Order: sequence, then C-alpha cells, then structure tokens
Amino acid sequence: MAFAHTLGGTRYVFDDLRALMARATPFRSGDALAGVAAASAAERVAAQYALADLPLRHFLHEAVLPYEADDVTRLILDSHDTAAFAPVAHLTVGGFRDWLLAEADTAALTALAPGLTPEMVAAVSKIMRISDLVQVSQKCRVITRFRNTIGLPGRLSIRLQPNHPTDDARGVAASVLDGLMMGAGDAVIGVNPATDNIETVQRLLSMLDEVRARFDIPTQCCVLSHVTTTLLAMERGSPVDLVFQSIGGTQGVNESFGVSLALLAEAHDAARAQKRGENVMYFETGQGSALSADAHHGVDQQTIEARAYAVARQYAPLLVNTVVGFIGPEYLFDGKQILRAGMEDHFCGKLLGLPMGVDVCYTNHAEADQDDMDTLLTCLGVAGVTYIMGIPGADDVMLAYQSTSFHDGLYARAALGKRPAPEFEAWMERVGIGATEAIPAALSPALIGLS
Repeated sequence: MAFAHTLGGTRYVFDDLRALMARATPFRSGDALAGVAAASAAERVAAQYALADLPLRHFLHEAVLPYEADDVTRLILDSHDTAAFAPVAHLTVGGFRDWLLAEADTAALTALAPGLTPEMVAAVSKIMRISDLVQVSQKCRVITRFRNTIGLPGRLSIRLQPNHPTDDARGVAASVLDGLMMGAGDAVIGVNPATDNIETVQRLLSMLDEVRARFDIPTQCCVLSHVTTTLLAMERGSPVDLVFQSIGGTQGVNESFGVSLALLAEAHDAARAQKRGENVMYFETGQGSALSADAHHGVDQQTIEARAYAVARQYAPLLVNTVVGFIGPEYLFDGKQILRAGMEDHFCGKLLGLPMGVDVCYTNHAEADQDDMDTLLTCLGVAGVTYIMGIPGADDVMLAYQSTSFHDGLYARAALGKRPAPEFEAWMERVGIGATEAIPAALSPALIGLS
C-alpha cells in the first residue's frame, strides 16, 4: 500500500510501510548507508505527516517484513494482545502521541504494553522530540527481580562491567572491588569474556559467584558468553545466574548471532530450572546490527531495533540494554545521532514493557566525546532509565570503546536524587560503603584475593 503527502506544492509518495517508516526517521548515517533515508528534510517532514495520519490498526495488517519469511514478524503478530490494545485501537500514530503525552499514566501504560507492536512504538517515536521521549518514558514503570529489585521509582541501577583483555581473574576482581566501592553492581556484575572458551567462562563464573556469596552481596552475576556456551556451563554445573545473548530484530540478524527463537527458549527454560532467581535473561541490542549482518531488508535501523525488543519481551528478562554507540559512526555518526538513538531506544523498550538500560557509549572514531555522553546520560536519568554501565575510567580496555564510569554513576544518582536498588543500598550501609573513603574491612582486598 502506498502513502502520500503534499508539502509546499510537492507531492511525496512512499511505496509501502517500510519506505514510509524509513523516510520519516530523523537522519542517521546508517540509514543513508543502507540507502533508505529521506533524500531531503522536506521529504522527511512529508513522511512524518503521512505517518502521523496512519491508523495504529494498520500495523496489524501490513508488516515491514513478510509474516511467512521472518520468525520475528510471526512472533510479533502471533503474540499481539488485542484486548490490551483496545484502549488506543481507534487512534492514529499522531493521536497516539497526543494520548501518550496528555492522558496516559503509569497504570495505563503498563496495561497497554502487551497490546503494542514494535512498529507502533517506533512510528510514534519518529514524530516526537527528545522532550516528548523523556516525558513519556518517565511514566513507564517496569520492575524485575533476581536477588534484588530493579526499576523501582527513584532508583538508578548500574551494571558493574569489570572486563579484562586476558580474562585475568585478579584483574577482574580488582575492577569489581573498585566498582563496589562506588556503589556500582546492583544491576549485575557482568563480564564480557575476551574469548568464548568454556573453561575460561566457567572459571569467571565461579570466581564471581564466590565473591558474591562470600560478601553476601544482593546482586546477580553474569559472564556474557554466547548462549550455547552458557548452556554448556549450566550442564557442567557452573553457577549461572543470568543467560546473556545479543539479539536483533529480524530472523537473519539472529542467525548471524548464531541463535534462534527456539534456542533462546531452551536457554530460558534451562536457567529457570536452576531456581536461582525470578527473571533470568539478559539481552543486549543496538541500532545498526541488522545492516552489519546484511539482514535489514530495506527497513530503517531504528524500526529493526524496536523489533528486537519483541524478541526480548518474549522471555521476561531481568535486564535489556541498547549498546547505543558501540558499532561506530557508519551507523550513528556523531553525538547528536547517538543522543537521538539512545532516547528512542529507551522510550521504545520501556513502552513495550522492558526493563530498559542504555550503554551510553561511543567508539573513538565517532564524532563524539564524553560531553556528548554526559548529555545523553543526564537525559536518560531524567527519563527514568533502569540502569547504565559502570566501567573503570569509562574506558573498556577489552572492548576498546568509551562508556560511563563508576564516577558517572555517582554523578547521575547525586544530581537526579536517585538511589541504588533497595536491597543493594541496605548492603552498602551494612558493610560501610560510602561511610568513609577507606575500603571497609568487610571488603578487604586480601579476602578477594588481590594481595
């Protein structure tokens, strides 16, 4: 079905929903690289007008990827909750924006989430300003639990990311101690292993779990290995709290990651069988992965990203985060594009009912710096982001990219009046973190094995 809008005497025609969504997207380098971006600002505005007039019901009848060709499309449409959708079923995309800003409250948004498709939330985000995205995101509340409770009002959690270029246990432990001393780690203590070697993964899992148990830390640990490696670690009896996997918004993207929906379901069931906690999955996403895998099928990268959230939603994760600037300037060229993408991703994930975090980050060859990250971090904090990253010095020495430091987490909590997860906050008070500048005796480096 074609769509059209006349602007300034020029009639703009968009061949199908996929083209309309792409042309309406605020400019980013990845869409230009894929050849789907609007040719001019005028065409973009015309597409946004046409998109605003589109009934939300249309997204249930025209898919950006064919039902018969893509299992993510089938998941989206087969799992759609018609009853939950009913309160907004009569609205256009523009009317939905107005409703979100003026009428919707937290209870209404929570009830609505199962009735929304990723394309619906991607569409409405395309006609919203940053302030709109912040205002609606603030009203979304998603609470998950493992050993602590994440996503409560007035809370901001931090993933403690103690990566090491050789997976050296002492190096990882030193970063863990550094992060704990500055209040990081209530979202998860999560290590990206330098290799996917099963013995290394098991060794890191055991070390992290031993530290957590020895100091009775109310958090969860994760080694972010491939899902098949984590399944093998569980089979061998390793202490697996969370199953991690990078996912995408098309069947082809997920195949490029070496996963399928059936494999994710298998891992979810295996982790639940461990009976270590309630929400057991951890997913990471990022705009541009579909283009990297040549699996975007002419769909803009932000819409594909939102579709990844439908995959995540299926498995009730503890944590989801978009690694927003990680892939590079080919996809998000500069700080302005990274800011827009991060706010869109957070908005779309929260609106779909996900516990959404953002890795506020960039690569060294992007036109971005820490000032840009401070801006995005602050906007996300005001918008109620569930969690951010905590990395020594904001510089990941294994993945070679720039993110947010433990100090940035302290800034965000102090400036915005946010606190850690309640169970983790009580633990910090109990062991004396924050009471003095000294390392509490309960967290002696000797006990962790650093001296």
